[in-house]
Amino acid sequence: MNSKIKSVIQSSIDLKTKVLDDRDLNETIQNVVDLIIHCYENGGKVLFCGNGGSAADAQHLAAELSGRFYFDRHPLFAEALHVNTSYITAVANDYGFDEVFARLVMAMGSKDDVLIGLSTSGNSNNILRAFTEANTLGMITVGFTGEDGGKLKEKCSYLLNIPSTDTPRIQEVHIMIGHIICELVEEKLFKE
Repeated sequence: MNSKIKSVIQSSIDLKTKVLDDRDLNETIQNVVDLIIHCYENGGKVLFCGNGGSAADAQHLAAELSGRFYFDRHPLFAEALHVNTSYITAVANDYGFDEVFARLVMAMGSKDDVLIGLSTSGNSNNILRAFTEANTLGMITVGFTGEDGGKLKEKCSYLLNIPSTDTPRIQEVHIMIGHIICELVEEKLFKE
């Protein structure tokens, strides 16, 4: 096997092993699962935002909750805030790109709903603005970031900061943690 391929796979395994061994991070994941369950039990919503690959991950995780994960069940309200391109381009044109998620948080968010923002740097201005609005509304905010959390760490109720500065490896762990959250939420809410 090509040594570069093996090296990339090994770096992904090494980072996941760090996450596996990080007691605090695992406790935070469980806390996020519990708060999402509580949100849904009380008729709430889970909103996601991200840019680029993180937008794809946000949309992927929203679909896991609103569609299904492992088994057929009632849909849960989950939405990625970037999926309406007409809205995104209109708001970016009229108000600036930094406002595209914040305005939807104002329109869709309510107290005790959950906003999950994915940003490997933790410094995306449009996500920071969305978290400012979410905090004003009394929403629970969860940041998926890289190692230092960036500016987002100051705006989060819960921070899932992956101990790496390597964007592709961080995103791989974000989707893994997102899948864990979706699986545990679905299991708790719908297990027969």
